[in-house]
Amino acid sequence: MRSRPLKFEQLVQENKQELLDDATRISQIELRLEKKQTEPLRDKQKT
Repeated sequence: MRSRPLKFEQLVQENKQELLDDATRISQIELRLEKKQTEPLRDKQKT
């Protein structure tokens, strides 16, 4: 919980920033997953 009450605008701004951070993390995870999925295909093509 928060130590002191925040103004509504501050809460909205914090939530927006958290959503942007989450979106960035999701994008990074998606890129890692794509890389992991394409690596075996590349390995098969090399052999």
